Parts: sequence; structure tokens; C-alpha cells
Amino acid sequence: MATDPAPLQLLVGLGNPGDKYAGTRHNVGFMALERLAAREGASFRSQPKLHGLLAELGHGPSRLRLLMPQTYMNESGRSIRAALDWFDLQPEHLLVLVDDMDLPLGRLRLRATGGAGGHNGLRSTISHLGGQAFPRLRIGIGAPALNPVERKQRTVGHVLGRFAPADQPILTEVLDEVLAGIALIQRAGLERAGNRLNGFVAPTAAKLIDAAKPAAATPVS
Repeated sequence: MATDPAPLQLLVGLGNPGDKYAGTRHNVGFMALERLAAREGASFRSQPKLHGLLAELGHGPSRLRLLMPQTYMNESGRSIRAALDWFDLQPEHLLVLVDDMDLPLGRLRLRATGGAGGHNGLRSTISHLGGQAFPRLRIGIGAPALNPVERKQRTVGHVLGRFAPADQPILTEVLDEVLAGIALIQRAGLERAGNRLNGFVAPTAAKLIDAAKPAAATPVS
């Protein structure tokens, strides 16, 4: 991952607006921003010109803007493009927080560029920005099935479903790590942050993985 060409100034969480979608797996990007804003005592306000909700942290050159597009997932790029234009920013000033079925719950993946990977929100962003060169942090939500046919059939219900009660401890650890990663990106850049985030496994998820491993056979004397 290349050294940062520019500081992080716009943090975008992807999701769908409205109570119907609150707390769903597809809205984990919104959840991360809401957690960060609550921790910093910031409030989101509707910004029609940006087609989204906006909160701001800090002042001057260190100001970080938090954007939750209200366009629905498939048109996320329209809001992001409007925000970049309004604040006179470039895609390298951006970090998109997005759910990812290809990563298990409890894992993260930070990249400086890349394709949509079948995600409609990223596809829209790539289209409106005219390229793939913008940083994104993929937040694992796991897949509904391993079988490709079954996975495809269950995808919509999975991403628009809510996290199970048993997932909540893992989700809390993941969101805390996302916030720590954002702070590290601000201090040290994408590469340093990637070294940490890409190796992260939520402690509760790691315990579940260990518990599921078959016990080692006892050697026969």
C-alpha cells in the first residue's frame, strides 16, 4: 500500500437511510460513523446539497467530515461526488467504510484502491468518481452460505438483516477497532494503519474459532 498522498478529510459510511434499515449488516458503515460522532459529541445534520447527513470533528486543517449518504446504497456515489466537489477535495482525501460479505465478521481490510467486489455502493462510487483510486475500509459481515447458489439466493436477506444477539460482542470490538484505525490513519497514514487493521481479528471471534477447532488427539503410550 502506497504512502498517503493526502490527509484524511472526508469519512463516508455506506448504508441505507431510514429506521427500516437501521442496525442492518448493510449499514455497518453508518454504525461506525454514528459511534465516532457519539464519542466525540458531534451531531449529524441534513445537508440536501450533499444528499446526506454531515457531522464535523475538529477545526482547521485537522477537520474531519463524516458523511452518511441518504441516497440509498445504489446511489451512494452521487452523495460522495457532491461532497468532494463542495469541499474541494480529491478522492485521496476520502475513506469509505463499507460492509463486505467476503470477510467474516470480526475481520477488516484496508485498501488504497480496488474494484467494487459486487458491492453496489462501491460500484456507484467508482462510477461517480470516475475510477477506483480511493481508500476504503471493508468491514466483514460474513456470508449467508458457502455454496455459491445458496449464497446468491440469501444475499439480500442477509445484508438487509440485523446482526444476531450473539454477534453483538464481536460487532462492538470491530467498531472500536475501526475507530482506532481511523485515528491511526490520521496520525500515520494508510500503510501503517493497514499493517494493524489487516491483521486484526476481533478477540471474541478468535475465541469462537479456537473453540470450533477439533481437539488434538492424545498420543497413545
